[in-house]
Amino acid sequence: MIKSLLATFLLITTLLLTSCATPIAGLQGYTSGSQGYQFLYPKGWTQVDVKKVAGVDVVFHDLIETSENLSVIINPVPDNKTLTDLGTPSEVGYRLLKNNSLNPNLDKEVELIRSESHQIDGQDYYILEYQVKLANGQERHNLASVTVNNHKLYSFNLSTSQKRWTQIQELFETIVDSFSVS
Repeated sequence: MIKSLLATFLLITTLLLTSCATPIAGLQGYTSGSQGYQFLYPKGWTQVDVKKVAGVDVVFHDLIETSENLSVIINPVPDNKTLTDLGTPSEVGYRLLKNNSLNPNLDKEVELIRSESHQIDGQDYYILEYQVKLANGQERHNLASVTVNNHKLYSFNLSTSQKRWTQIQELFETIVDSFSVS
């Protein structure tokens, strides 16, 4: 009887503890020594060797779900401009959307569905969320964090299929919130 109660107690305790685990448990850190940013990314993702094209600094993707990826893109901004000088979260989100839509090789519909701001150590960050429909009908979900530091606009982007979004939304939000530039 006591063994049965003890086994039941241990089972319930184990289930409670594992259900309370945060998404951070399956993440590891990345720090760019040369650009001064850092973020968390899922274990099992690998860095892609990319040439510096259009400001792309780093790209990671999932080994299994290869269409899931993250990237950091860095572009110059005029001297003394802050993130808030560039506009509100919505204005910056739409501007980035417009700039991305100018590429004639990319046939897609993109909708900004959320934009908000927060601060990390006194520095402004905008969180931007997009739904994307590609020409082939595939639907994607993108989440981004943008900030300005040292005359550069840093854009940290995560992308997954819309189908998987509900399964990994909390994880992706944790990852995007982990992005910081010093």
